[in-house]
Amino acid sequence: MDSAEPVPEGPVSGPTTLQVLRSLETGPRGLTEDEAAARLARHGPNVPPTRRGVSWPRRFVRGLRDPFTAVLFCLGLVSAGTAAWGTASVITVLVAVSCALRATGEHRADRAMTALRGLVPTTATVLRRPTPDERVIPDERAIPDERAIPAPRELPAEELVPGDIIRLAAGDVIPADARVLTATALFVNEAPLTGESSPTGKDPWTPSGAVGGPAEPRPAPHLCFQGSSVTAGSGTAVVTATGRHTRFATTYTAPEAVFGGGRGRRRRRGWAQGRGQGLRPRAFDRSVHGISWILVRFMLLTPPLVLVADAALSGRGLDTLPFAVAVAVGLTPEMLPVVVTACLARGAARLARSHGVIVRRLPALHDLGAMDVLCVDKTGTLTQDRPAVDRSLDTAGRDAPEALHWAAVNAWWTLQLADPPAPDALDEAILTASESPDGPALSPYYDHYDHYDDYDGIAALPFDPVRRLATAVVARPGAPLGVHTLVVKGAAENVLELCVLPDEERARLQALASHHAAEGLRVLAVATADRPARSRRDAPRPAWSPADVRGLDFTGFVTFRDAPDPAAGPALRALADRGVTVKILTGDHPGTAARVCRDLGMGPPLAPDAIRTAADIDALPPTDTAALAELAHRTTVFAGCTPEHKARVVAALRAHGHTTGFLGDGVNDLPALHAADVGLAPHDAVPVAREAADVVMPQHTTTTPSAAGNASDDSSDVSSDDPSGAPCGGLATIDHAVAAGRSSGTNIATYLRVTLSSNLGNVIAMLTAGLLLPFLPMLPAQVLVQNLCFDAAQLAFAHERPDPTALRRPVTLRPRAFLRLITGFGVLNAVADLATFAVLALAAPGPTGTEDESLFHAGWFTENLLTQALAMLLLRGTAYATTAPRRKMTPVARAAMALAAAGILLPLSPLGPPLGMTPLPPLYYALLTLVLTLYAATLATVVQLRNKASVARGSGGSGRGGPR
Repeated sequence: MDSAEPVPEGPVSGPTTLQVLRSLETGPRGLTEDEAAARLARHGPNVPPTRRGVSWPRRFVRGLRDPFTAVLFCLGLVSAGTAAWGTASVITVLVAVSCALRATGEHRADRAMTALRGLVPTTATVLRRPTPDERVIPDERAIPDERAIPAPRELPAEELVPGDIIRLAAGDVIPADARVLTATALFVNEAPLTGESSPTGKDPWTPSGAVGGPAEPRPAPHLCFQGSSVTAGSGTAVVTATGRHTRFATTYTAPEAVFGGGRGRRRRRGWAQGRGQGLRPRAFDRSVHGISWILVRFMLLTPPLVLVADAALSGRGLDTLPFAVAVAVGLTPEMLPVVVTACLARGAARLARSHGVIVRRLPALHDLGAMDVLCVDKTGTLTQDRPAVDRSLDTAGRDAPEALHWAAVNAWWTLQLADPPAPDALDEAILTASESPDGPALSPYYDHYDHYDDYDGIAALPFDPVRRLATAVVARPGAPLGVHTLVVKGAAENVLELCVLPDEERARLQALASHHAAEGLRVLAVATADRPARSRRDAPRPAWSPADVRGLDFTGFVTFRDAPDPAAGPALRALADRGVTVKILTGDHPGTAARVCRDLGMGPPLAPDAIRTAADIDALPPTDTAALAELAHRTTVFAGCTPEHKARVVAALRAHGHTTGFLGDGVNDLPALHAADVGLAPHDAVPVAREAADVVMPQHTTTTPSAAGNASDDSSDVSSDDPSGAPCGGLATIDHAVAAGRSSGTNIATYLRVTLSSNLGNVIAMLTAGLLLPFLPMLPAQVLVQNLCFDAAQLAFAHERPDPTALRRPVTLRPRAFLRLITGFGVLNAVADLATFAVLALAAPGPTGTEDESLFHAGWFTENLLTQALAMLLLRGTAYATTAPRRKMTPVARAAMALAAAGILLPLSPLGPPLGMTPLPPLYYALLTLVLTLYAATLATVVQLRNKASVARGSGGSGRGGPR
């Protein structure tokens, strides 16, 4: 059988168990080793299809597709075509360095993911019959069936084949798609597949309608799927699908097709290819494409302007082609891809080293810094995926310990007397709470009760998923001789039906239970009854049956809540302080999700319209993303969501200008992980979710809430000296990752602002000088050396640490804002360059000061590097304002000083004459000092005014960061 059984949408139907066993050519005693070996060879190992790793050389070649790198590579080809071999060589080296940095960082992340996949080996208990040669026949008179008794074996999960019979027990991970044959209070956690936090009861197949009772029909209660886990009970099952044929494995190629809502072959194919066809490009891609096209337009426009203007005024024609190419190269920062990649790679390396975060795609770090909306799945991210006792209530709804006490007696003895023991998450929560009851209402009175293990266990009726209750029969300490006590706990409706109560009282208690359920709590009812002791003559343990469970005395209710992650609350507040809005997309009940929000302290109480359900999403047309985005803006919790609902919300937020992240850990989160700008998954997520994520969070460790809260005050330094730097996993680590992303994004934005405005000013000045001078304003070799000095200094931005106050807002690279900004500062820089003409006219010999070409070249070369050094210091803005007192000399300050020294010393050094430069007269330096002082004062004033305007816009509540 090559595929899993389809999940029925309505009542249980489909082939009978016997028909399934026949189709698989197996039986309840399992397969022989020879049969299993043959099927293993035919079906292959039971491993999900993994994406083939990308080699380092292939990643290197892919780096050429980066827009910044592609622009630079094209310039290199143009330079080689015009015989500017020096420029072409330098560009080739820089392109290679950029691609190597990016390929190395992503290859290292892939190796970390490969190691992560092999940390937890999975095994399964399988029944295998020996082959005829292996049978040991102690007695020739034994019947044939006894000669091939199946033996349970612990085998690696990858050796399972269709037709194998496996045993399931609490704590086991379902190793393959299977159909339940026998079950004893079997409950399976399917949260990784469906998002539902409550375990699902599993039973053998029965005909439609054969299972009666008040319980609603459950979809596919006889099917278990790979990736889920057993939380309680035991059973056996027959494997129906393995490897790439399991429902879990199909999510690698078509997540939407697995859970319904498929939109055709083309859409599903898009998910398989990684990010979906038709989805908007991610934040980093949008930014770099916009800025790259600005550079391309300038570069395409510059050479023709230079050639036409020079031919019209000077008659030099094509002789100025190398100069025109040099001007175009001067406009494009050669170090652009290197600096951008270095900033991202350095931030990713620090996160991996200090917090255990794996950044699988380097641009995702920038997207984290630009993120202003984070959508999270509740189960396993905000909560610990386990219940905790909330309250113990009496019949009047008041806090009282009696219900919790009797619930603990029931939980202890149903566990002790079960064969095999079947631990349950609710029972564990009850026993934990009874050992140390929380709350002032319980503590003073709980000591009046005997401990649950002081009772004498007589018999137990384990939890029955049909009757939805469990019963323990005990002898109370000090009880009259011959009296046993039935202790029953279970679903409120079922227990109340077995209690001796007036109809009005039963209705009141049911309403009380419904009220707490609507508040997002799970409710168990507890009842007791004294019965005459059964005789022990016929059996070591008296026989008790469900028919004896009636005529009970109602005791009270025990309510449960999802235990929140202790680090989630402080982390959510830290993210809010950073301007990140958190939205919860869950498959759970609205009340359960709202309760988690209250427990985590997510701001003021949620308004009624802040909680929506999947029905509200379905009411909007799939093509009306504007309406869905508007709904998402007003909504904090979307409950009852399917995978398609989650993906629709995320895609709508992205389509309307938000940089959106999604944190999920299950198979049902795959479409949303693909739809987000940046997908995040915790360390313990299912493998397919980790593979789909851009960033993998570390494993949860013990972290105090205060430490997690300190993350919001942490600076961009995520190194080991961070006081809260111990990895804590989940949302607490996302705050560190966001800080690192914004640090890298701030450095990239500052670098782009400085280098593009300086380069644009130089280009404007060169074009003007080319029209006014009878010679080239700068030789191509001088342009190349100047660019190398400036670009080498720009590498310091990869090592700069912005001030923590600069990381409070999302950092986005907006191409239009950059165009306005670099145009303004570029014109200012060009004015300073042109003012140098006047300085040279006064300081240089001759009537106009332009007779000596080498002197003019040296003067402009020195002025250009000095103004660029000032721009590096002054155009950084306030992002680094408070960093200087902590560190006397920042990397950028040191680089600016080195750049200024190079501008002054190169014309005076032996390298000056080969580059066509001569020493400058002292008067030039005095006049240049005056020009630079005026330039610095004007630039500082403009930057200060711009920063004030930026702060005013930020306080207006936009919540969106810009290129600062």
